Order: sequence, then structure tokens, then C-alpha cells
Amino acid sequence: MAPEVFLAFVEQHRQTYTITFLCHIFGVPRATYYRWCRKSWEPSGLDQLIIDLCRSLQFRVGHRTIRGLLGKDHGIHVHRCTVQRIMQKYGLQCQIKPKRARKPAGLSDMVVPNRLDQQFQAQQPNEKWVTDITYLPYGPTMWYLSTVMDLYNNEVLAYTIRDRQDTALVLDTLERACASRETSGTILHSDQGCQYTSYAFQEAAHKKGIITSMSRRGNCFDNAVIESFHSSLKSEGFRTPRGVPLTSTIILENVQTYMYYYNYQRPFTKLAFHTPVEYRTAEG
Repeated sequence: MAPEVFLAFVEQHRQTYTITFLCHIFGVPRATYYRWCRKSWEPSGLDQLIIDLCRSLQFRVGHRTIRGLLGKDHGIHVHRCTVQRIMQKYGLQCQIKPKRARKPAGLSDMVVPNRLDQQFQAQQPNEKWVTDITYLPYGPTMWYLSTVMDLYNNEVLAYTIRDRQDTALVLDTLERACASRETSGTILHSDQGCQYTSYAFQEAAHKKGIITSMSRRGNCFDNAVIESFHSSLKSEGFRTPRGVPLTSTIILENVQTYMYYYNYQRPFTKLAFHTPVEYRTAEG
């Protein structure tokens, strides 16, 4: 039994039973009990700060990110093991995203060359974009989410949710992403889904000066960043017990909430623990 639990139990029953009797029943020496009484079980200043950081980020980041934020925002530099131990003490560990099984990369003829070639770093905004479609199988209706992300700061530029994964879905997302942005020379990478290989999508992209790029067929690693994002959205944004259906309204709200969290609240190690929007505005 944890000391805090035992102390609370004794306090609750000390009017009925003696402390000696209760200590004997639970096998706790009286000296240990009184030592526990003198000890403060309130979180220390560092403990409370870590608790507050984890709570503000909805327990979605690990101890390395929390350690980085302590240094960046509070000037506190501690070993990552210290942060990990405190997070474990209070049950603040983030939910682990299931690892995807590695499969051999497939080869196929290219509809559009793979111009990105797994070079996921960008030196400026609107230099390299990635896009993909994922499904949201959480309610009575199957929803499809189309997203465009900027590899410069991992910012989600646009997203669209519909109950059909047709060409109109990706065209709408592309239009939203390009609004008020200079896209001449932008590389836009996707997989070889029929929506992206369609004449309508390729023509719309080229009219905006966008250079399209495509993954090799069956090779998810060529578009790993956006696929990882969609995986995180599902594991972090839809943490509900299996078999519990969600209404369409809740599904749409969950996506909207997660998109805001991802762009405006979630710090990234590669961005020096800034959020995507914070990094873009600071650099700008």
C-alpha cells in the first residue's frame, strides 16, 4: 500500500481503531508511520511544473519534450531521467503510438517522378508540401480526411473531411492550402492514389505553379511525415475504448480540436520546442 493511501486510511479510521492496531494489521512499523506523517507528500516545485506542462499538452508528449520545454521556457536544466522519474511517479507518461510493421518497398512505374526522394527538410515555408488521405472509422459513417502539410515547420496548411474519398476531396484541400500563399515552385508530394494521379488534380496543381511528386507504389516511407501525422491524430485524438461509437459531430470536433492543438500548442524537438505556428512567425 502506498504511504499516502495508508495515511489517508488511518486518518479515516483512527476514531474507531488505535494507530498501533492499524499498523499491525497492515504490517507497517509505528516508527515508519510517524516518519510518513512528518514527510510532505505535496509535489515539489519541479514536480508541479512538470505536472502542469503535461496537463497543458494533454499528456501527449514524452519526457524528452518536457525536459526541452523546462529549459526553453523556464531556464531549468535537469537530466531527462529526472523528468522521466517524476512523470512515472505521477502517471504522466504519454500514450505510445503503435509502431508500423516494416514491409519491403515495392517497385512500380512512376506516374510522376519522386522528386522529394525522402528529403523531408525544407529551408523556407512553401518549399516542400506533403499530402495524403486517411480514413476515420469511428462512427456510423466512414469519414475521409485529406491534409496538406508544410515540411518547413510541419504546419498543417489545410484539411478537408468528407464521406467520399474522391477527386473533389483533394481538390478542395489543395485550394485551401494555396489560398493567400505563393506556390510557384512548391513541391507537393503524394502517393499514387487515383485522386492524385487524376488529370483534374495534376492540372489544378500545375496551374498554381506547383511541382508534383509521388511516392513509389506501396512504399509508405516515401511519404512518412504525413502518414505519421495521421497516425498520431488517430491515436491521440480518438482515445476512446474499442467498440464505443462516436457521432459524426464528435468526430469532426475531435479533428478540429487536434488540428488546432498540433499547429498552435504542440512543441517539436526539431523546431527547438516551438510549435509550428510559433516557429514560422518567429522565423518570419
